[in-house]
Amino acid sequence: VMKLNPQQAPLYGDSVITVQLTEEDKVEDDVVFYLVFTGSTVQHCTSTRKINPGSLETISPGHDCCETVKVALCASREGHPVLVVAEESFQFVQDEAYDAAQFLATCAGNQQALNFTRFLDRSRPPAADVDFLDEKVALAFRHLKLPAEWNVLGADQSLTENIPRETLMHFAVRLGLLRLTWFLLQQPGGRGALSIPNNEGATPVSLALERGYQKLHQLLTEEGAREPDSWSTLSHTVHSGDYSVRHHRGLDVYLLTAEA
Repeated sequence: VMKLNPQQAPLYGDSVITVQLTEEDKVEDDVVFYLVFTGSTVQHCTSTRKINPGSLETISPGHDCCETVKVALCASREGHPVLVVAEESFQFVQDEAYDAAQFLATCAGNQQALNFTRFLDRSRPPAADVDFLDEKVALAFRHLKLPAEWNVLGADQSLTENIPRETLMHFAVRLGLLRLTWFLLQQPGGRGALSIPNNEGATPVSLALERGYQKLHQLLTEEGAREPDSWSTLSHTVHSGDYSVRHHRGLDVYLLTAEA
């Protein structure tokens, strides 16, 4: 039996999993290990990287629903058939970051909810927590299946741009969430949100300046600003038909997802 640590991951994936091998599985260097996750409707295959002779590291895939899946550890060696070495179960769960992303996506145009996010800002989390929050909420947001008509400014597009109001972009910038801001900029209404003042007359751009967030301010104002480095250590996904391939740059691990 192999040991997986942890034995669960958030739905949006991208967290590190360590695989402890048993004595008899510690084999020659030319053996390549894969993990195969089999859910009710999708299957994922991830490559692994050896940390030492007895343990491997990989990245959890993003999954389509909360459930317990079967994980098989497969060993492959040139000229030999692929062997299933061990099996274990693994759980995909909805965590707070996922809840937060769903809440924010749902309340894109809701002034009461957005004013609540301003209240949160008064108890400003320490920088390390902000970075963690930024990464997790941006990953979760990217994993949500947003409806086709979803817009950063909310559903009511009849609101003309010059009505002062609080927006999701104000929220992301006020907390200094670089990755989430970058994600929102790529969505419908993201660019438009930059020039909308709130009731105090602050736009997301002026907020970034006032709070001394230089990187964020560049991201919002520079022509052709590229995605922040902090985002590119996360994974990059390519879709093709029923398949998607994800590359996690930090660990150099690949994930293949297919409809089962």
